[in-house]
Formats: sequence, structure tokens, C-alpha cells
Amino acid sequence: MSFLRRRFGATASDTPEPAQETSTDTDTVEELRVIHANKLQDLKAKPHHKKRGYLWIFTLGGVFGLAVAAFFAGSNDMIDFSGFGNLEGMNLDSIMDILPQGFLSDAQQLQKHQRDAVNYDSFAVGMHARSQGITATHPVIMIPGVISTGLESWGVEEASKQYFRKRLWGSWTMMRALVLDKQGWKRHIMLDKITGMDPPGIKLRAAQGFDATDFFITGYWIWNKILENLATIGYDPGNAFTAAYDWRMAYMNYEKRDQYFTRLKAHIEVGVRVSDKKVVLLSHSMGSQVLYYFLHWVEAEGYGNGGKDWVDTYIDSWINISGCMLGAAKGMPAVLSGEMKDTAQLNAFSVYGLEKFLSRSERAEMFRAMPGISSMLPLGGNAVWGDENGAPDDQPGQNISFGNFIRFRDANSTLTNNNLTVDESFPYLFRNSEEWYKDMVQSSYSNGVAHTKKEVEDNQGIPAKWVNPLESRLPLAPNLKIYCFYGVGKETERAYYYREDSDPLSKTNVTIDTSYSNGRTDRGVVIGEGDGTVNLLSTGYMCAKGWKIKRYNPAGVKVTTYEMPHEPDRFSPRGGPNTGDHVDILGRSSLNDLILRVAGGHGHLIEESISSNIREYAEKVRVYEEE
Repeated sequence: MSFLRRRFGATASDTPEPAQETSTDTDTVEELRVIHANKLQDLKAKPHHKKRGYLWIFTLGGVFGLAVAAFFAGSNDMIDFSGFGNLEGMNLDSIMDILPQGFLSDAQQLQKHQRDAVNYDSFAVGMHARSQGITATHPVIMIPGVISTGLESWGVEEASKQYFRKRLWGSWTMMRALVLDKQGWKRHIMLDKITGMDPPGIKLRAAQGFDATDFFITGYWIWNKILENLATIGYDPGNAFTAAYDWRMAYMNYEKRDQYFTRLKAHIEVGVRVSDKKVVLLSHSMGSQVLYYFLHWVEAEGYGNGGKDWVDTYIDSWINISGCMLGAAKGMPAVLSGEMKDTAQLNAFSVYGLEKFLSRSERAEMFRAMPGISSMLPLGGNAVWGDENGAPDDQPGQNISFGNFIRFRDANSTLTNNNLTVDESFPYLFRNSEEWYKDMVQSSYSNGVAHTKKEVEDNQGIPAKWVNPLESRLPLAPNLKIYCFYGVGKETERAYYYREDSDPLSKTNVTIDTSYSNGRTDRGVVIGEGDGTVNLLSTGYMCAKGWKIKRYNPAGVKVTTYEMPHEPDRFSPRGGPNTGDHVDILGRSSLNDLILRVAGGHGHLIEESISSNIREYAEKVRVYEEE
């Protein structure tokens, strides 16, 4: 049950301790501590289990484990099933039939562990900032990541009536439907494979407001800590907004179906008009890609029609939190074979649940039918991710290069006779998937590199290029400020060993070779650097180097990079105040402190802080500065 303790030991009231690292001002965050040291000593004497690798937050497989864990979370030693409601046919026996032996006793131990955890003052960072004179200044708009937004049903067809206005992503209803109505849930959650929009008779929409993003399910916070601290310095629904979106769709369909970018543009303009201050935009993970796409859409003639001065007029700062600007390595196995490292390494209960409800081929089908997931496939090709001769982030003495992105130990099959670089993995993916998927990806996204100013400028009118910062440029907004805040120092999957899939019941041709472990390779997955989900090359390259190249930043937008080393508190189920984890970083004390400073008009005092080797890696990336 270690993965449950790791992800869900915190309840709704569990909040991170103020940061132990140095603040951006002279005051230390030690002043923010809200419990006595002797109490911490007592807690340290209690037994805790060593943390292991986190599950992949991007994927449904991880979400299943997450939902089940939270489902059993409660305030006493008895397991409370009341959260499941009164769905017809739901009873204790049916639940018990699903669960393996021993799970209930483990869940009871998990609950006891939760009660032993430290409850910290949620608002301490905000109180500290307020004591320094920081107050709400700029309107704030938050663009969440892939997991953060709940999806609710608005369909009125017979099959959808039971789910009307219930969330089929990010709620107990999701869990109930997955357990008791898997095929119905799949019909709702998957988009039409040809149009990339709602299937006939289905209508799923992104939930709106703060409730859509503050918690994923009860007790598992996402944006809640940031909202609490923003409120402490004076923010409320009048000057802070969330811009939730249906992350399943290709970006071009956000506007076509939901007018998402038009609404976001209007939110920003109204915020500026009411406050007479430019807006601060916060984005996390995939939300950073969505926002980057918006910055092109809003200017472009025939789209947002804002013109080249719009961004400079309306946006003060962009806070880019753990942005997967160049995609993520783990996006490839998700759509190729419906799996990822953390799925292969989950404990017996999680593996049992995934096999019980969703096979690998079902997961691959679902991920392909969610075009938004494919926006996070690696961008930049071999120039960024390396080739058979080496990769920018290879380590001294490393026995295999990360540039061999997909490797095969058995070369007897035509499917496995050649190792693949990132560039070669795309045609391989398309050969092993359906034609409709290939057409969707190639029409929606581009993963190359533009090496000249002319190429970049020509791409400004091509929507498929707008998601890729190596093929398009930042807005002509010399007064815009970009802050890149991301975690470093957490093991992150970087390359893979695959084998032919010999399971006669499987519909995938290949699968990760989980039987192989050697050195940096753990059960078929080669481990590199990052925040546990997104690779360091993706979060850091554009911030540390790419946007310093003139063709990608001709207006000279100021970019400040602030890395946050992963230093988890082993007594905190969510990593504590110094975690660098991709999602848990949203509760990190120093991140919240930095956000408040930017929103409060003090962002210019933030100094760059880089502790990783991203600068050295960036020099080896084959993206050239010559025009």
C-alpha cells in the first residue's frame, strides 16, 4: 500500500509546512513555522514507511489507484462506503467482490497514518507575505493541468441521464461508473475518433469555477493551497479566476466547440478594465502548453484578431509552473501500448484493479481517443532528445544513451529489430496504431525545430505549430515577464525497453519489457532527471536557453528561471514544504511565496536560481542560434 500512503496520506486539512529553504527576500521561511519543534520531535518518533516512485499523474491507470485510495479515506478506523451514494445495484458485497484480500486492513492502516500526520496552517505563507506589505494587485487567471479539471456530463440521452451534471472525471461518480458501468463510462470519456469532438448523444464538459480545480477528489488537493494563500492577501472571485478546459480535445477544437480562447481573452480584458492593472497568468503542466497556444491564437488574424500589441497591453506576467513545454517522454508509451513506468511498478492491488477494469489495449485506445494527451508527445525530435550517438542529458559513464529512446533486446521480430530515436518513434507509433489516430496527430501538432527566423515567422500563421516553442516565437511583448518555476532532482522516466506483445488477448503489438532491470533501467524503464512526470529538458530548456535565442524571443521578453530541488519530508504523505514533485509542488511553500510576490507586484525582486545541469544540457541541444 505504499503508493496509497504516498499519494493519499493527506486529507483535505493536511497542508504543507512553510518552506525550509531561503525565501526570495531576506526573511527566512523559518518564521512561517506554525507548530512547536517538540511536537515535530514526537512525530518523528512515529513509524513511517519509505516513499517510492510516484504514480503517473497524467494517466487513467494512476487515477484509478488514486480514486480507490481516496475512496477509503475517512476519519475513523471503520471503512466508510457512504461516499458511493445510492447508485442502483451498489452494495458492500459488490465492492468486496472487486477488492483483493488484505486490502481493507491496509486501508485501515492508511487511515491511522493520516491521523498521525501533521496538520499545518494552510494560510501561513499568505500571512507572511501580507506582513511584508504584499497585497492583491494584478488580476490572476489560472490555467490548470491535465488532471486538475473535472469533466461533467450534460447529456440528456437515455444512457446519460443517470450522470447528468455528475463528474465522470475527478469524482466518486467516476469511480462508481468505472466499477459498475465501464463500457458506459468509456463511451462518455472517449471522443469521436474522426471528429475529435463529442460522440453522438454524449455531452461532456469541463466543470467551471474554483471547484473544478481546487481538489481532484475529496482530500486530494491540487490548486487549493494556492487559492488559500491568494485569498489571504486579498484575492476572491472578483479578481481571481480559473480557466478550465476539456483537456481531452485537440487545441484547435477548444475554440470550435467551447469558444474557450474567446472566453479566456474576454476574462483577461475584463480583468484589466475593472482593476486598471495587467493580468498575471498562472499555468501548470499541460496548461502551460495551452496558454502558449493561446498567446498565438489571440494575436492571429482570423482567430483572436488581437494584433501584435494585445499581449503587451493586457498581460503583465506569465507564471509557468512545471510546464511540459517540450512534451514528456512518458507520453509515448501511453499511446503506443497503454502503459507507463508507474503502472508496471504498482503494488498488487493496483495491478489487480487495472487488469480488472482496463486492459492495456483499452487504455491505449482511450489515450488515442483523447487528442489532448498527444500534445504532450516529445517535441523537438532528435535535436533535443538525442540519437544513437548520445543525448544532451546523458550522464558520465552511462552504459546506454537516452538517445536510444525505444530499445529492443530481442531482434527476432520485424516489430523489434531496430532501436528507435524520438524521431523514429513517431512513424513507429503510427504503424502500430489506427489511421484515424495518425491523421489526428499530424493535423493537430508539429514536433520539429525551426532553425531560421523566416521559418519561425512563417509558422505564426499555422495553428499546428503554435503548441511547439521550437517552431514559433513568443509574442512581441517587451514588457511581458515570464517566470519558470519547476521541480528538479526527482527520478523521471526517460527511455524504454520494449518487446513483442505475445498475449493473444492483447490488441497492442508491443509492450514494455518489465522483466529487464539493469543500472538506470528499472523494469524496462530507463530513468533520467525531472520532476517525476516531466523531463528536465522539457521544463527547463526553453526557460534556460531556448527563449534566450532571438528568433524565439525577438522582443526580448524577460525570462526568470527558479528551480526547486526535490527534498521531500518523509513524514509528509504529499512530500511536505520542499517537494519538487510535478503535482505536489503546487503546495510547496516557496512556490506559493513566489506566486504571491508576482501577483502582488513584487516579481521584479525574484532572482534566478538554477541548481540542475540544465545549462550544460542546453548547450548540447542541437538548436542553433545562428539566424
